[in-house]
Amino acid sequence: MSHPSPRSVDWSAIRTIVGRDIRAVRRSKAIVLPMALVPAVLLVALPFGIGLIARNAPTDQVQSALGSSLLKNLADPILGLPERERLVVLVLGYLLSPLLLVLPLMVSAVLAADAFAGEKERRTLEVVLHLPISDRDLFAAKVLTAFLPAVALTWIGALLYTVVCNVVAWPVTGRLFLPFSQFAVTVLWIAPAVALLALGLLVVVSSRARTTQEANQLGGAVILPLIFVAAAQTSALMLLPVVSVLAVGALVWAVGLALLWFNGRRFTRDRLASAG
Repeated sequence: MSHPSPRSVDWSAIRTIVGRDIRAVRRSKAIVLPMALVPAVLLVALPFGIGLIARNAPTDQVQSALGSSLLKNLADPILGLPERERLVVLVLGYLLSPLLLVLPLMVSAVLAADAFAGEKERRTLEVVLHLPISDRDLFAAKVLTAFLPAVALTWIGALLYTVVCNVVAWPVTGRLFLPFSQFAVTVLWIAPAVALLALGLLVVVSSRARTTQEANQLGGAVILPLIFVAAAQTSALMLLPVVSVLAVGALVWAVGLALLWFNGRRFTRDRLASAG
């Protein structure tokens, strides 16, 4: 079968495929419900509940927490705050913030699993294989179908998290403590890079899997280590100078783009068809 020359990017065809795939995702309750419920729990219900507990904790518990070896690196910025603000800012601003990088990983994993494996399950793969678009542009469209919603949901989730944290902390802070500079850079710069990194690993997994369940299982083995790393390291990011946070983000962007470039060059319709 002949396809357009890959020399120029066919953005019109890419937009058409992205729109088609996002509509298919929106019709799937198995995809939409986890993407709505998990952020609601992680970024709204959990910080609200834990924030209420932290807000009302005795100050001696705050001093005890800051003196623990686990939190010793966080003590300096927190100790500069008024005593009654310390625990709620510590918990909501530093210790729960890793949840913000779990979201792009989770959403990317779900949508990447559906990118090609979903076409096989819905028996629409033949339609995709015969689209008048180059292999490169087809790959780009599938990546964007997962990347754009992952970033959008992460930013919406971060906005909700910020509102909830400021509301629950207001009785003791009397001010907006989120977002601070490192928090904003993590959300706006690093979170999209993390989503891209996950897709660099997962889109090929989806193209080789025969069902979305198989793609989810294979993808879970790839993405879980990234989730643990993100959860463990985000608090440390909040303590770095802004320039260092930007540099970390640039490194993640570079790795993610390199993975996509490598996998995009290897992606062909023939390999996709033979895997289906």
